[in-house]
Amino acid sequence: MSSYLQRLSSHAKSVAGHALSRTISHLTTRDIVDPGPAPDGGVKAWTQVFFAWIVCFTTWGYINSFGAFQTYYTSTLGVSQSTVSWVGSILLFIVFFCSVFTGRALDAGLFLPTFAIGSVIQLIGIFTNSLCTNVWQLILAQGVCTGLGSGIIFCPTTALVTTYFQRNRALAVAIMSSGNSAGGAIYPVIVRSLLPKIGFGWTIRVLGFVNMVCLIASIIFLRPRLPPRKQGPIVEWAAFKEAPYTLMVIGMSFVFGGLFFSFYYIGSYGRTIIGMSYTESTTLVILFNAVGIPVRLVTGHLVDTLVGPLNGMIPLLFINGIFAFAWTGVKTRVGLYVFVAFYGMSAGAFQCLFPTTLTSLNKDLSKNGVRLGMAFSVFSIAGLIGPPIGGALLQTNGGGRGGYLVAQLALGCSTMFGSCLMVAARVCKEGWSLNRC
Repeated sequence: MSSYLQRLSSHAKSVAGHALSRTISHLTTRDIVDPGPAPDGGVKAWTQVFFAWIVCFTTWGYINSFGAFQTYYTSTLGVSQSTVSWVGSILLFIVFFCSVFTGRALDAGLFLPTFAIGSVIQLIGIFTNSLCTNVWQLILAQGVCTGLGSGIIFCPTTALVTTYFQRNRALAVAIMSSGNSAGGAIYPVIVRSLLPKIGFGWTIRVLGFVNMVCLIASIIFLRPRLPPRKQGPIVEWAAFKEAPYTLMVIGMSFVFGGLFFSFYYIGSYGRTIIGMSYTESTTLVILFNAVGIPVRLVTGHLVDTLVGPLNGMIPLLFINGIFAFAWTGVKTRVGLYVFVAFYGMSAGAFQCLFPTTLTSLNKDLSKNGVRLGMAFSVFSIAGLIGPPIGGALLQTNGGGRGGYLVAQLALGCSTMFGSCLMVAARVCKEGWSLNRC
């Protein structure tokens, strides 16, 4: 009897161990063998792009719509724009900063458990946001919790898509990143439509249910392609010894620091300076994001077929800088709508190229996650201080017009300086030749 029980116990342990091993294999990529070159297409690859689009929709789309929240919070909570912008800035900081860890999680073969944890945290943040009544609660719910969840899932998903494509990588990432613009346009529509009818709390809960459905569908279909890189640091410090990589990361930090000011304050500018209603100011946020959708797709295709990502990125950055300076001349409703349309197109065009451009500097695809994460963590500083600095400039009333003139000039200078650093990165990589890169 004793020997039978021992055999039964041994068999049970074996079955449990086998079941646990199979479960771990499904949750990680440890059983994947080297699949060879990127397929550059096919049903599975484009499926990853589609659901990565969904992830961008629920993360950066939600973040890009903060301009609608900025205007609402300022008018209902009775606090300054600079104070409210700290909610969005902390959101940006955490999204970017935690990417340095989550990017390495993809390389280590832990994409699915990482994605599941991030999704739960993001949803907790959104649903608790619906209960907030003052700024410090918004900082904890929308800034910290939603930012942490979004950051955990965004970077690994972006890096995952880049491993499926080589020649068509810019197009794939452009399609994926158009989810940013789509979400940035659709979320404000939902907020504007539901807010007067069901109130703030249930409006935010509706957004949470939308994200819940999208994230559940995404975790079912998203699958890593490469086997895990078992060894390797969370931060590959050697990358910062490569001049093109370092110059690009610093340059884009200056660009993004200014761009986030635009996302947050374009609606407030329409309301406080031009005299628009809340509905009209929300329309500006929708337009700013929506016009970027077709531009991202066209840009990705042209870069893949003609010039290469780095060559395509540089002129688009300078064009965006020109539009930043052009904002100083906008003084009418019609002029603001026209400006937002063109500025939104220029912003969407270069944003879709960043992941492709950065990974084009990397010869080892298995390091895409950690290198993207490192870059995003540097951007976290720009996201944290950019909008509040802009808000502080508004409070100085420098140049008149509520301080917007000096803030707009600072935006233009920051964008142009970052663009020049991108030129330096290109020269370090390819010299002054006109080679595709």
